[in-house]
Amino acid sequence: MHGLDRSRFHVLEDGREQTIASFDEQPPASAQAVAPGPSTPLPPDVYTNVPAYPEASAVNVLLLDALNTPQTDQAYVRWQMLQYLGSIQPGTSLAIFTLSSRLRLVEGFTTDAAQLAKVLQSPATSTKTSPVLDSTSSRAPSGSAMNDMTADMVGVTPSAIASMQQFQADIATFQTDLRVGMTLDAMQQLARYLSAISGRKNLIWFSGSFPIALDPDSASQSPFKAMRDYSDQIRATSELLAAARVAVYPVDARGLMVPSYLASYRASGGLTNGMGRSAMAMNDLRFMRQLGNEQATMGQIAEQTGGQEYINTNGLKEAAASAVENGSTYYAIGYVPTAKKLDGQFHNIRSRLDGGNYKLSYRKGYYADPPDKASAHNPGAANPITAAIEHGAPATSQIQFQARVLPPGDPLLQGMRLPEGPAGELAAGLKAPVHRYVVDLRIDARTLIYADAPDGAKQATVAFALMAYDEDGKRLNYLDRSLRMTFNAEHFAGILARGLPAHLTLDLPVRRQYLRVAVYDFAAGRAGSLEVPVTVDSR
Repeated sequence: MHGLDRSRFHVLEDGREQTIASFDEQPPASAQAVAPGPSTPLPPDVYTNVPAYPEASAVNVLLLDALNTPQTDQAYVRWQMLQYLGSIQPGTSLAIFTLSSRLRLVEGFTTDAAQLAKVLQSPATSTKTSPVLDSTSSRAPSGSAMNDMTADMVGVTPSAIASMQQFQADIATFQTDLRVGMTLDAMQQLARYLSAISGRKNLIWFSGSFPIALDPDSASQSPFKAMRDYSDQIRATSELLAAARVAVYPVDARGLMVPSYLASYRASGGLTNGMGRSAMAMNDLRFMRQLGNEQATMGQIAEQTGGQEYINTNGLKEAAASAVENGSTYYAIGYVPTAKKLDGQFHNIRSRLDGGNYKLSYRKGYYADPPDKASAHNPGAANPITAAIEHGAPATSQIQFQARVLPPGDPLLQGMRLPEGPAGELAAGLKAPVHRYVVDLRIDARTLIYADAPDGAKQATVAFALMAYDEDGKRLNYLDRSLRMTFNAEHFAGILARGLPAHLTLDLPVRRQYLRVAVYDFAAGRAGSLEVPVTVDSR
């Protein structure tokens, strides 16, 4: 809907109408959208964690989730996305991420549909076996393998069968715990990466199964042992996504879902659960309950971030096109809450539009947390430095900086006094020859949080980390330093204008390796990071 007047919108917080302070309609990108890329080239050996993206009102992220999706469904998703790219609207900006054992950025933001299609056909996005998901088809009921087994167990005692069923249930619960943790970690990494990009970000997430809860299993010895509720973790992740202006569009990669059975599935007429229900009926019930939980998760994350879920459809390319179109135009409405107390409580937001029957999608609320203190409601406070220094992870952009990486003998190091002794916690154990590298940082001081100090000064506590990995992901050397800095008014104005400098050194062995650079703000619980390939030769 275009051209809606500001006066028709109403925003209510906790039931009280708020005064709209800003209002702007964001139109869709034109076919001549400005291609991504920095305005000026960076100098040699200088890198930045600020993502390049096109000048558009919204950008789109394609997340191909192999962690939660069987391989057969992954292949269908790839085929459908290639079909979609063949008819994509010119100027549409897309980036492609994959999720398996960890999150990977395989193609940054581009409007080049041919390049995106090339990436989708490359090994980087090929189908992969999930490290924790059963390899069987997602359309087979979860208990089919066990029931097929029990149908052939003539003479086996009921207690032995029940023990084996409980064992299977324990394995499934453990796998689900792993999947939920790994998936939510990946979503939080995405939010931190996308937070540096202005405007709206549409995350189109192709996933096969992601439960919000595990219900009691009446077929097991301990029905309530497998119960789980991940609502709090999902809600916290949704908060971080919403704060980064990321709207999530989950798409069920399995398409239209109905109970179906493997050719080898058998349910003996005499096999019941002790209450007169056949194994077939129990599996139908378990299948539908599991499916409901999985799709409820998609709906919850979509609703809390202002997106829309797509379930029970085989038209995955149509779902992607709909998500991109849905998120390409929007109204940005701002207000200053009348309740100014930062009490850590959740505040509900409701919006309505006069003069018609409209369905509005928007962020449904926020926690009133102080910006300079850690909070249980703020996932960013859970020390994101752990994810920021992980080898191969996407750059983190909550704290933005440039890093200049200089090898020994670089002319820029002439006259510079380097620290004596080993540089790095593992430097003493490195095999000679070892070369000292210098990393000069220039941090955007506006992305840090400051506390007031006496005499009008400002204080910040920041950690710096360098981590060197070999090509197999083994840690070679590392350095971490924490500094509490105080700036008087004049110095503070200078760092806001020119950036906050930092100077770090690390010893590196002769080999090809990857240097991870990270900055962490203790007050805000936010991080910035990037990764630089480094080849150290023997000269």
